[in-house]
This record gives sequence, C-alpha cells and structure tokens, in this order.
Amino acid sequence: MNEELIINQRITETLEKNYMPYAMSVIVSRAIPEIDGFKPSHRKILYTMYKMKLLKGARTKSANVVGQTMKLNPHGDQAIYATLVRLTHANEALLVPYIDSKGNFGKITSRDMKFAAPRYTEVKLGDICEEIFMEIDKNTVDFVDNYDGTMKEPTLLPTTYPNILANPNKGIAVGMASNFASFNLSELCKATIAYIKDPEANLQAIMPAPDFPTAGKIIYVPEEMNKIFNTGTGSFKMRGKAEYVKKNNMIEITEIPYTTTVEQIIDRVIELIKTGKIKEINDVRDETDLKGLKIAIDLKRGVDAEKLIAKLFKFTPLEDSFSCNFNMLINGRPKVIGVKEILKEWQIFRQSCIKRSVLFDIDKLAEKLHLLYGLREVILDIDLAIKIIRETERDKDVIPNLMEAFKIDAIQAEYVADIKLRNINKEFLLNRLSEVESLEEELDKLNQLLKSDKKINQVIIKDLERVIKKFGQERKTELVDPEEIVVHNVENHIEDYNLKVFFTSHNYLKKVSLVSLRSSGDHKIKEEDEIVQEIEGNNKDEILFFTNHNNVYKMKLYEIEDQKVSSLGVYLPNILDMEEGEEVIYCVITQSFDGFMIYGFENGKVARVPLEVYKTKTNRKKLVKAYSDESELVGIFYFQEAADMIAIRDDGKNETRGLLVSTELITEKVTKNTKGIQVVRMKRGSYIVGYIRPNEIEFENLEKYRIDAVPKSGEVFDLSEKLLINKWVSNKKRYK
Repeated sequence: MNEELIINQRITETLEKNYMPYAMSVIVSRAIPEIDGFKPSHRKILYTMYKMKLLKGARTKSANVVGQTMKLNPHGDQAIYATLVRLTHANEALLVPYIDSKGNFGKITSRDMKFAAPRYTEVKLGDICEEIFMEIDKNTVDFVDNYDGTMKEPTLLPTTYPNILANPNKGIAVGMASNFASFNLSELCKATIAYIKDPEANLQAIMPAPDFPTAGKIIYVPEEMNKIFNTGTGSFKMRGKAEYVKKNNMIEITEIPYTTTVEQIIDRVIELIKTGKIKEINDVRDETDLKGLKIAIDLKRGVDAEKLIAKLFKFTPLEDSFSCNFNMLINGRPKVIGVKEILKEWQIFRQSCIKRSVLFDIDKLAEKLHLLYGLREVILDIDLAIKIIRETERDKDVIPNLMEAFKIDAIQAEYVADIKLRNINKEFLLNRLSEVESLEEELDKLNQLLKSDKKINQVIIKDLERVIKKFGQERKTELVDPEEIVVHNVENHIEDYNLKVFFTSHNYLKKVSLVSLRSSGDHKIKEEDEIVQEIEGNNKDEILFFTNHNNVYKMKLYEIEDQKVSSLGVYLPNILDMEEGEEVIYCVITQSFDGFMIYGFENGKVARVPLEVYKTKTNRKKLVKAYSDESELVGIFYFQEAADMIAIRDDGKNETRGLLVSTELITEKVTKNTKGIQVVRMKRGSYIVGYIRPNEIEFENLEKYRIDAVPKSGEVFDLSEKLLINKWVSNKKRYK
C-alpha cells in the first residue's frame, strides 16, 4: 500500500468538516418546519403552483406541477409528487388542506391504498392559499436564489394565521425530530386573538386540545394537555369510534386515531384471533367505500359487545398515543417551545410581514405623489410646458429644459413629458391633481400604522376574524373524560381462587389450587430436589422471584398455569427469561405490597426494605439491583410484621456465636440496594454463616441470645446447640 495515500486525521475534525454540515442541512433545509408552518419541500410546491396562477385558475395535471417544481427542488419527480399528495384534500392527511384535488390521491387512513400516477390526477391551490400568499408580491418576505440561481423563491410564506399549529407536521432530522399536532382552525384563530389582546390569557379555555382530520376521540387529561401547551412536549391518548350494531350483531369502526391505519388494526385483530386472545369474533373486514371509512367486525352469539370493544381498545391500535414535540426553526435555529411561545413568535413574524407590506405601499404612494407634485408645478403654466416641448430642437433636451423651467426633477419631468397629447385637457389634469389629497391622507394613515404596534395587531386580528368567517369548521375530534370510557381490565375476566405455591431448590414451581390439593397424593419432585417454600395466596396475587443475580422478576399468579402435585411444575428459568447462571432463591406472594424484606449479609450487616419499593405502575417484569451486592447474601426473609431472627457467626477455631435480634431494631431504608446496618459485631476472621427463624431450630433457652441494641457480638453456642447449628448449616441453601 502507498503510504502517501494514508492521512492521519483527528476524528473530531473529520466529523466537524464532513458530518456536521450534512446534519445541519437536514435540520435546517429538510425536516424541521419554520414559523410559517412549512418545510422547504412544501413551500417550493405551493409557491410553484402560485406562480403557475393556480390560485384562481382551473386545475392542471399534477405532472405539470411536479415538473415546474423541479426548478426549485432538485429532487426526483416521485419524491416531489409524494409530498404534493399529502397536501391535498383528497388524501385527508391535513386538517386544513392546501391543494384542491381531483383523482385518486390515496388516504392517510390506509397503508395499502396507493395514489394514482401524476399524469392521471389534477390539482390547483385551495382557497385557504389566499391567506397563505396574502401580499407576497409586496415584499412581505425575503426571497433567495434557487439552487441554480435562475429563479427567486421565498424563504417563508406570509400566512395570515398561525399555520404552524393548524396542520399535523412530522419530521425526523439528524439527532432530533419534530411532531406537531393540529388544532381546530376556528379555535386556533380565536385563541390567537385572545393572546394578542392579553398574553396571559387562558388559551386552553378556547382551544382545549388538538383536532385531527381523521376525527376520533382524545382522552382528555387536563394535566397532560397543560404540559404540552407549556413545554411543547408530552403525549395524549387517542381512540377511534367503535359502535355495536345490534341488528347485524356486529361492531362498526368508522373513525380511527390519526397515528394508525385500517390495515394495522385489521392485522392486529386477526393476530389476536389466531393466538386465542380474542375468541368472540367470527370475521373482520374492510368495508371502506365512497361514503367513508368502515371496519366491520362480525360477532359470535351472546358476546358482550361493550367488553369486546374495550378489549379492542386495549390490544389494538384502535387506541394509540400521539407524542408531541413542537420543535421548529426560529431564525434558523431549532427550538422546542410551547403554544404561547409559538404564538408569540408568529405574532412577531406577522408584524414584520405587515410592516414590510406597509413600507411597500408607502414607497408606491410616495412615488405616485412625487409625480403628481411635479404635474402640479407644470399645470400652473401648461402652455409654457407645451411651448418648451415644441420649441426644443433635440429630444434629449426636453427633460432638462422642463426641469429648469419648472424646478422639478428628472423623474417628474419624464412623467410630464410622457402625458399623451389628448390628455392635456382641463378635466384630465384636474382629476389627476384631485388624487393628491386622498393619496396624502392614505400615506399619513400608513405612516401612522407603521409606527403603532397596536394598530398592526388590529390588522392581524382583522385577518384572523376573516379566516374564521371564511374557513372555520366545527371540531372533528371529540374530547372524552377518562372516567367516561370503559377500560378493559384483564383481572376482571380472571377467576380468583385460593391456592398454594410450592418452590423447590432446583427452581421448579407448582401452583396448585386448594381444591386440587385436598384430593391429591404425594408431591412429585426430581431426585435430590426438595421443596424449600410453601406459600398460600390467591390467583390474582402477584409473585416476586428474588434471584442470586440481585434481580427481582414479577408475575401475576394467573399468568402461571395450574399444576397437579403429581407434576414437576414449571421450570422458572424458562418462563422468566433469566440470565445465564441465574437462579431464583426466594419467592414472595403479595397483593397489597405491605410488609418488608430482610436481607442478611456475610459481613454482619442486615438490610430492611419495604416490599412496596418493588411495586411499579407500569407492570415491569424485571427490576435490577433489587438488593445490595457488596457482601454475599446469606439470609433472605419476607415479614408482614415485626419478628425475631437468629444470626449465626462463625469465629473459627471451632467456636460459633449466635444472637437473637428483633427486626424492630433494624432501621428501614427505602433504597432497594441499601447496604443495611451493622447488626453483628465482627472480628478478624469471623463471618456470618446464616440467618434463621427461631422455629427452624429447637433451642433450650433462646432468650439468652437476645440483644436489645445493635451491633452486638452475641453468645457462644453450647455443644448441643452447636450440633444442631452444624446440621442446619450442612443442609442450608446457598444463594451464590
């Protein structure tokens, strides 16, 4: 290999030079919307259609628009057309569609319905685009060169309403993303008016929640929505609309969440039927037609339709979450902001558009007045002007001669000289001069408007009121209270009964109902295996499995199949998906998570942890760092109330000590993996061989080992008790 071709570079420098420009390009020029509510690809398509005069004219073939857009957008026709499709009213992806369309543009609610080729479909700009392009030709926004410098295109569009919140908008950039929910246009404009009048206004009272083109229902939780309004991030749950039709014994789904499709719902229902999780359905099919979306589900006889609908919401995308991430470009920089901040930024942007429009009108009026002022000077002696023009020998001298005679500038002289001969009459000239006063009044008004933010805000409000009147619609997405909805609860369909759980040292577990237990014979267990725990409980209780890898696995008892005593039971590593070499060392059955765990360690420390710390809201199956791993675990117990236990300390040289301690002396810690407190005072070479309950060994005088404070060294066991201890130690289960 040629060593000259190898160049040593710092990786950070390479990333800065090569990767960062790409990442910033994606963020700024592709994926994240700006204050006008558009990404560059959307803006280029709409502006191309505006220049093609498709705002008022008839529809044209989509292929024409795609071809013209290529002058602004250096992408293939398929990418441009796919973007155009989403902007049409026929696709139903937008609450306020920008493009009036004819033909098959697919549906946002369907994964498989493909849009027709651009040569078959027709488009023009929708009426709402009058508000999108309002006064764009009056220098309201900046224009830049297109990619090859042959055309100009706008950097933003001067929307007269906060379009950024009027339509759903999703983008994935490099290292960041954006996801805007849409709000009802009428509510949005009213909320914006309220904000302009009072920045402290309660916007949620006017615009309580998003609104989506696919309708459906939002489970309205004020706290969740308040977070979204304030921070621009958060999520809420959406539901479709499902109704039971008694006449046909079927469920009809006519609205679905914006985040899913008909095919996804049907596929999930079929999967649930195949796996046996839903047994109440005979058939499911898509009956969507020109009348609208419909999924039909035929039911078996005697099915409780309300409970089945609740189950469909639970297990299918018929209920889904919408995650908001209001990330937008502000002055070229991405920023996640709440609704009020968005309206504030839009108000600043809109004020700028109006000021630029006013300045444009002022310049035009001033220019016109300037010409009329010159005409007024000439009109005082029109005969002299005619004489100068007639007697001037050379054409190029006409303008200088007029300027000198009437003390006017070149522009005014040019205007006078260009007046047609037929217009040098009294009526024409007086009519032109009569405009001066009205133009001066208009110019004064514009100057006053330019200086007053209050008056500019009144113009913004007037525009918003017009948008409400012309384009306002009723809310599509219904808001429902969480307490009003029927929620599927698995436990409501689970039979509850008393049972007993048997756990063996080889990690087998048998769940046996008490009814079955009464009529059974001896337990069947593997050779050299033994039952180490027998626990009573109920089928709806939760069981916690503590392992030698400091983990806790959790299951509902009804998730474990019932066994007979004549079976070996279930092998826990198979059903818990445990790590290699991991074993269950202790089981706890609970429903209320009361009581506490005791962990005894080889170093003489004991930890007391309330069982409640293992309770989780999200039904997590595995909790790591369930107890301390600083020292070897030599004892583990679950107590519902204060109790005694015995600690056994081996001092070597054939001497063993014990102490009887009440759990009341052990300080409770809410941290799962707490190291605990020192209960047994240790000396060099000593270690704890185990902790036992008093009923496990029969001591003649147990109370002599009791301590009333910690830590203590304990008392030496006599010979007879030591023999019992040695026997217990030899049979003791190891936790390592």
